[in-house]
Amino acid sequence: MTPAEAEVPGATPVRTEDAFDVVALDAWLRERVDGLGPAGEPRVMQFRGGASNLTYLLRYPQRDLVLRRPPPGRKAKSAHDMHREYDVQRLVRPHFAAVADMLAYAGAQNTPLDSELYVMTYVPGLILGRNFAPGAALAPERVRGLALHLVDTLAELNSLDAVAAGLGGLDKGQGYPRRQVEGWSRRYRDALTDDVPDGESVMGWLTERIPDDVAHTLIHGDWRFANFVLDPACLTVRAVLDWEMATIGDPLMDLGATLAYWVQADDDEAFHLFRMQPTDAPGMPGRAEVVEHYLARTGLRLPDVGWQFYEVFGLFRLAVIIQQIWYRFVAGHTTNPAFADYGNACAYLISRCERVMSGSGRS
Repeated sequence: MTPAEAEVPGATPVRTEDAFDVVALDAWLRERVDGLGPAGEPRVMQFRGGASNLTYLLRYPQRDLVLRRPPPGRKAKSAHDMHREYDVQRLVRPHFAAVADMLAYAGAQNTPLDSELYVMTYVPGLILGRNFAPGAALAPERVRGLALHLVDTLAELNSLDAVAAGLGGLDKGQGYPRRQVEGWSRRYRDALTDDVPDGESVMGWLTERIPDDVAHTLIHGDWRFANFVLDPACLTVRAVLDWEMATIGDPLMDLGATLAYWVQADDDEAFHLFRMQPTDAPGMPGRAEVVEHYLARTGLRLPDVGWQFYEVFGLFRLAVIIQQIWYRFVAGHTTNPAFADYGNACAYLISRCERVMSGSGRS
């Protein structure tokens, strides 16, 4: 069986609205990438996971590649920077093994399509979804080991010498928490629709409590199960995907963003509707234990505002991401039915922020 015939989990036919000129892309790739096999365009599939940049599988007879490109329509000014995402991975890979090999990039002026794009190698392996596959549930001790391995891998990334890797230019200096609160607040206001809360109570609360930076490290920006390609046998990370939001910043802000997705078994029913990863499985550490483990692993200490600030920030950041997509859906820039309830999802997250702010929420 050739690579192009083997099944790839999560790869499905391309949505009509996300189709592109495969012939033009193939001609462009053959001038830049070796080992594509006999003449002829690839079979193209689309990965449906994720809600930001579009990701495709390019199935050539002798190898599989992955294409990343931004979605159509209005986008946040700083979002979907393909060149930056490509360069971060290219520079990180010699220092952090769990990164795919970058193969080719096209800017807006020299693209074979209608947008920027980049192409990388496809890394085979296991990507966990909302639940473990039927019949593949793990013993609690293996579940716990997997979770802590992912936290340890994050700590490893955060310890990387970003300057030595050529990424020092990403560091904008002190004030990362303030820039994040101000930036995500601005994005929320820019994407506001009349059917969601204005969020001013949350934005004001965060602004009043902004701490100093606890450290300046390379952070991933979207550290969650859907972005890990695991070795199916030993459940170690083969590759970390989706580096769109990677930068140099405060790692506790990044951990707060990560744990906004960490829905644990004793959370309320509404929050469980957000669960996209098996963080409620027997053996999974709760959010408080993840924070404790990360702090012990890195030697970092919480500032006076405590974990509550980072938890609220992470939930608010997720609300903004969802609201930006909801704005595009309402405006008709995407018709993906997966986004049809994102307005209600945003409203729930704002209310959850307010509960954590009041002390009635659960960490």
